Amino acid sequence: MQYGICPLSIVPIRTNPDDGTEMISQLLYGEHFKVLESRKKWSRIRGGVDSFEGWVANNQIILVSEEIYEGLDQNTSPKISSDVISHICTADGMLLPILLGSMTETSSILNHTFEGHICEGRKSKESLVDTAFFYLKAPYLPGGKTPFGIDASGLTQMVYKINGYALERTAAAQSKQGEPLSFIEESEPGDLAFFDNSDGIIDHVGIILKDNYIIHVNGHVRIDRIDHTGIFNTEEKLYTHKLRVIKKII
Repeated sequence: MQYGICPLSIVPIRTNPDDGTEMISQLLYGEHFKVLESRKKWSRIRGGVDSFEGWVANNQIILVSEEIYEGLDQNTSPKISSDVISHICTADGMLLPILLGSMTETSSILNHTFEGHICEGRKSKESLVDTAFFYLKAPYLPGGKTPFGIDASGLTQMVYKINGYALERTAAAQSKQGEPLSFIEESEPGDLAFFDNSDGIIDHVGIILKDNYIIHVNGHVRIDRIDHTGIFNTEEKLYTHKLRVIKKII
């Protein structure tokens, strides 16, 4: 088994070993992973944070020892970049921008120097909403995990990650975590609301705010109304997503 880390700001994870295939997620700077299959130009990986699998280009990753991987994987309080944009100074004196939610502890392994603010450990539930606001107006990007492009489950995963809690990568997988609530009135800011499509498949998620509002991704990260039916877009005067379940994660 081989192991690796992401040495760049963002590395796309694709469905197949080809640049032309769909991006299903991203590695951010410092994230670690196992290599499940290695080819000349591509590797199929499993993320250390969420066990999500996909293909990355070999010229965008760096392999590390099992010892280093295990050290990163067993760290229960990683240092995470808390600025929308920070910088890493590389060994050759170049500045590498990194984004909100990147794993900064890996910088010493890469002989890099991190310059910026960090957060570590578990934060209060109230902090989830404050973090979510950093992503407001971020454009919708399938597979995205950054303030410059993000999808629905990427938003919830990153907000919880920055505050010290682990979520799965997809909305369907996240919906299996936590404790279900019977009524929206039982929810608190920071809880997750899940929504399904016409086939009954959960394909959307957002973060509950106070006073029956929700922050989620629809075109971009935005705030809309939510009730027992689903998400109501006040600009379009219609329901855009049908509520399936609300989960209390913490």
